[in-house]
Amino acid sequence: MIALLLLPLLLPFVLLPLARRAVLQVRPEIALWAITSASAALAIGVVACLGVLLLPMALKVPAVAELAKVIQPLEAGPGFVVMAVSALAAGALVVTCVVGVRRAVLEVRRFRTAHGDVAGVPQAGGLCVLNDPRPDAYALPGTRRRPGRVVVTTGMLRALTPEEREPLLAHERAHLAGRHHIFLAVAQLAGWCHPGLATAVSQVSFAAERAADEAAAKVSGDRKLTAQAVGRAALAVTRNRERELPTFATGATSGPVPARVKALLAQAPTRRLAPVLLAVVLLCGAAAVSSFTGAIWLHDGVEVAQGEDPTHCPVTLR
Repeated sequence: MIALLLLPLLLPFVLLPLARRAVLQVRPEIALWAITSASAALAIGVVACLGVLLLPMALKVPAVAELAKVIQPLEAGPGFVVMAVSALAAGALVVTCVVGVRRAVLEVRRFRTAHGDVAGVPQAGGLCVLNDPRPDAYALPGTRRRPGRVVVTTGMLRALTPEEREPLLAHERAHLAGRHHIFLAVAQLAGWCHPGLATAVSQVSFAAERAADEAAAKVSGDRKLTAQAVGRAALAVTRNRERELPTFATGATSGPVPARVKALLAQAPTRRLAPVLLAVVLLCGAAAVSSFTGAIWLHDGVEVAQGEDPTHCPVTLR
């Protein structure tokens, strides 16, 4: 039983190599959906398994045992191993909650600061130009009271030629239209739940940038010009960025820019399906089956500890 509940805690480490292949082999918007969905599913499995693993230690507390009407010890495996794993699960849950709350508060503060920077600045067609010599451009998601907008500084406009500005702005508009900030926020939240999922956040960001790159190239009608705009903007921002933005506020200079430029100089990806997507589905399925089976097994063990007839349990624990 313990092994079944531990497997979903190890499987998230497999997502990163699969995510890397997915971004390169299928259309970026499909890769974005696949990787983000897998991250969310695996994160739910991780939290659920940690909660279930916490149960053996919780039932050692007299008040909890009495509430659960446990009349005999829970037989879930070797006592020392079970208690050690249960204690580690409790610690992991506490750390996850503390880290998640702290980082969420930081993200909210940065989001409010970013909106404060553009408050009162005139906008036209969702475009807001900041009078700032530091080159920068990003898509700022909206709220209930404030609409989303593309923010670009005067420094960035000076750093680009008039022809390069069109694909840059199209890139940022594609982020807002595709709601890429939601994908990034979900991936970031999943990453706070497990270190293996944290490594996949960069691939979600890469997929979002690639999707926006392709949309910009389609609008401008020139893939080479779009690649040139992305590269020039990235060089300008790298030298001058001082503004701290929330991680879900996407920008044209995010992600591995050389890889993005290389992809723009090549033919646009057209594949919708690839074996790697099946591998991602199988990964999530294995985590779900393992965690569900382990949870049922532990549930049966609790029923036995409550004095139920063990012959009625579908799985024998002894």
